[in-house]
Amino acid sequence: MKRYAIGADIGGSHISCALVDLQEKRLIKDSIRTQQVNNQAKAGEILDNWCLALQKTIGMESVNDLAGIGFAMPGPFDYANGIALFTKEVAKYEKLHGIDVTGELSKRLDLSPGQFRFMNDASAFAVGEAWMGKASKVSRSLSVTLGTGFGSAFVDKGLLVVDREDVPRMGCVWHLPYRNGIADDYFSTRWFIQRYAEMSGEKAGGVKDIAMKAPKDKMAGNIFEEFGSNLGEFLGHWLKKFRAELLVIGGNVSGAYHLFSSAFESSLKKQRVSILVEISELMEESAMAGCAYLFEESFWIKVKPLLSKM
Repeated sequence: MKRYAIGADIGGSHISCALVDLQEKRLIKDSIRTQQVNNQAKAGEILDNWCLALQKTIGMESVNDLAGIGFAMPGPFDYANGIALFTKEVAKYEKLHGIDVTGELSKRLDLSPGQFRFMNDASAFAVGEAWMGKASKVSRSLSVTLGTGFGSAFVDKGLLVVDREDVPRMGCVWHLPYRNGIADDYFSTRWFIQRYAEMSGEKAGGVKDIAMKAPKDKMAGNIFEEFGSNLGEFLGHWLKKFRAELLVIGGNVSGAYHLFSSAFESSLKKQRVSILVEISELMEESAMAGCAYLFEESFWIKVKPLLSKM
């Protein structure tokens, strides 16, 4: 097995990538490169910007010892075949719709198509946490990312669980019904902005703005408590059904956990759910490590049949 792989995390407005030493189970910090990307640009411009960052990281190690590049990619995406399926509804990268990302990057980077592998971004985060992060010492974990969207993935003994009776369809929870919509409507940045506008009549720039007001503004504080209570109510069932030993929370909203932790944990306690909760320390690095891990062949053999179900 070749020693190195690159993990690339595709965000809404940037790409971050890093070299990962598969043998030493280590992300090489000084290899991290980030490139801003206009997600409304034409397909060629988006791909070219991704390659700018990737070429800088590739240049740090002999290509001869590079197994390939793994991508933590938001959906909708054909992870098994490397085809972008983004639509106008997701409001990003729609110009890539129908593009063979594997083929395009292969030409631009002069690598073989077999050196590109893809995984859902929340799944990559969960795998990274199970491989070298907070969940590395337990068998069963649920990892969630709270940010622009509500990402989630279940891991059992280091492997993603996407098609089993103790997890939802696709092995994630964002699409499940909750109250007057789906979970993603209630556990994402837009819920905070919408709820703050409903209660104050003002528009907040983001969760950080509301969090800064919370210590002195009771209404802002109540929004975080409501969020925590709702999140506990929603996740409790699945934590219990999956028999998770650990919940890992990542994403930008995790930085405000101290504002909703009490309400969240109280909500779980009401459901008799006792579980250790950890805030990710690696954050984006977990996603980069997790998708690079696709080039650990024993893992790849097990996860490859699951990609079409994500």
